[in-house]
Amino acid sequence: MSEVTVTNNLPAAVPQVIQTKLDRAISRFFPAWGLERMRNRTTMLLTNQFYGSMGAYDGASVTRRETNSWIPFASDADTASVLDLPALRARSRDANRNQPIAGGALATVGTNVVGPGLSLHCQIDADFLGLGDDAADAWQIDTERKFALWAESQECDVTRTQNFFGLQALAFNSCLENGDVFTLMPRMKRPGSPFMLKLQLIEADRISNPNFGLNTTTRMAGVERDEAGAPIGYWIQKQHPGAAITMNWNMFSWDYYAAFGAKTGQRNVIHLYDKARIGQTRGIPYLAPILEPLKMLGRYTQAELMAAVVSGMFSVFVKTAGAQGLAGLPTAPGANPVVTLGQQNVPDQQKDLTLGNGLVLELNPGESIETANPGRPNTAFDGFVQSIVRQIGMRLEIPYEVLVKHYESSYSAARAAMLDAWKFFNKKRQWLADSFCQLVYEAWLDEAIAAGFIEAPGYFSDPFVQKAYRGALWIGPPKGQIDELKEVNAAEKRNALGYTTAEEETMAFNGSSWAMKQRRRIKERQMREEAGLPTPGAAAREMLVDQTAPDNKKTEQQEVEAA
Repeated sequence: MSEVTVTNNLPAAVPQVIQTKLDRAISRFFPAWGLERMRNRTTMLLTNQFYGSMGAYDGASVTRRETNSWIPFASDADTASVLDLPALRARSRDANRNQPIAGGALATVGTNVVGPGLSLHCQIDADFLGLGDDAADAWQIDTERKFALWAESQECDVTRTQNFFGLQALAFNSCLENGDVFTLMPRMKRPGSPFMLKLQLIEADRISNPNFGLNTTTRMAGVERDEAGAPIGYWIQKQHPGAAITMNWNMFSWDYYAAFGAKTGQRNVIHLYDKARIGQTRGIPYLAPILEPLKMLGRYTQAELMAAVVSGMFSVFVKTAGAQGLAGLPTAPGANPVVTLGQQNVPDQQKDLTLGNGLVLELNPGESIETANPGRPNTAFDGFVQSIVRQIGMRLEIPYEVLVKHYESSYSAARAAMLDAWKFFNKKRQWLADSFCQLVYEAWLDEAIAAGFIEAPGYFSDPFVQKAYRGALWIGPPKGQIDELKEVNAAEKRNALGYTTAEEETMAFNGSSWAMKQRRRIKERQMREEAGLPTPGAAAREMLVDQTAPDNKKTEQQEVEAA
């Protein structure tokens, strides 16, 4: 016999240890060594049998056929991401440039989250500050006007190429594509600009350890951290590491920027990234989880597209009966090409014989033609691609209808898809407002109050007062309406029942301020009355009465519709 069974007095549920010929030979001449081998073999068997199945979850088992080769490394957030970031960034940019689904997903998120930019609406705590409604409104209008002077000018940008709203879109899109983006906030005095605050966006690749050094517990991928993991500074390369055209020695030089001012504690650098795990130092590109299926889907699409192009041409092959031809005559060495008229006088070695439209072959005796049909377009192509794109959209939190911009189902289904997408868009918008827009506004407000452009008593001496003055809302583009009449009727009922305010409904409808519109409406009504013109509401009611009530008596429903 080649094997001997050793029970070891183990419980019945434990598989028995098998002793091979080699084990028996070693045990015979070297008992101690043989005993050690059997002890190790038993330990490994127990580990494999019980370690992965001690709990109740099959997903943790290491003995089941479905999971025995699935053994991922339980790493921390930085170990799982930092080393892969350069490749993920490069592939994410390439996918954005060359793959329609990837580029469309990034464009859809950017357009709906930021659009033309998030606008400032001051919301100070007037009760805490002891301000009346009129005084609070006056302070907010004055602050918004002065902030617009800075934000709507390209002087807020170090490069003088974008205003604050353009920088919002650039920062957000860069964060989606690369995983994170850094913003420096230097102070520069420039002619024509009363404010010194400037913004300088830094791409993620430029933040790295000096001299490409190793990561440590206090320095990770260019970020200096304290013992608690909070950032205290950033190492920024003077030149992008991929700047092949203008490459110089600045690529091997780094500048250090403190995260906060030593004296004031004010923020010097904004690190914008979506933190997904505890202890995560750098951001992950938005497309990272789907880069592989995106690439494979792109290859499949290219193959199907090429097959469809080939099938669109009249492709033929020449079939020869034999060396002597059908009539027993010797055949010429190959067919004589007769191509387009423009190539009749072209030497044979220069004629274009590639597959294309209008290619004709003059056949020799004994040759015939057979056509080639690649069977394209593939009828299963669209259904398969839709299935993959649905999975991609599910991971990106974008419903299929919104991702591909195709609404072919009912109103309810289309509205459900839009609402589901807007949960994600609103989450991202609030994150951008809190992590970027609000931080920039606070830095600007600090300067404006310190320079005397805005009055805010107690702002620098009391943190509660400072917080009360810094309150703000950031309003972006609305989601739009699929059926505007239904949307307006629903908004009217919500407002009438007290579920929402007129300000909230106005912001949700077109992103503007109800108070500002009310002031304009009052002014318009005064101007119409001075000109002797009826107000729009009265004109609409009169038209409605003439069309629906011959006795000029309006019903309650008509009053509501006219209003």
